[in-house]
Amino acid sequence: MNYNEYLPKALDFFKEKMNAFSDKFNKSDLMKKITDVAKKAGCSTVYYALLLYYALTDGEVPLSKKLIVAAALGYFITPLDFIPDLLPAGLADDGAILLYALNQIRPYIHEGTEHKARTKLHEWFGPQEVYNLPKF
Repeated sequence: MNYNEYLPKALDFFKEKMNAFSDKFNKSDLMKKITDVAKKAGCSTVYYALLLYYALTDGEVPLSKKLIVAAALGYFITPLDFIPDLLPAGLADDGAILLYALNQIRPYIHEGTEHKARTKLHEWFGPQEVYNLPKF
């Protein structure tokens, strides 16, 4: 099979997998998951999830990128993981997927988006943890 035949099949497979997770995304489940695992996940993982959520709701993210974000957030909130969250490294896969999605929408993350995420983190973790986070 040559490249021109393989690429459409690979893209179809990727879209199918992303749609499976994007169906699981909704705001209340996301906020519940973040609240439940906030201390365990750590401030940076929660920050990534919030950046994705607020960028998604800002409306400037193109549809193709919204699918990636919804799939990543869906994966984050679903109880089924490649690495179960109960294990010591259980949130590593979640963080990696969230970082991948963030890199896909980096141009759409504005100062207002970061402000919203940092404000919510301040409520949950306190000012010191938020202060130590890098600007995205």
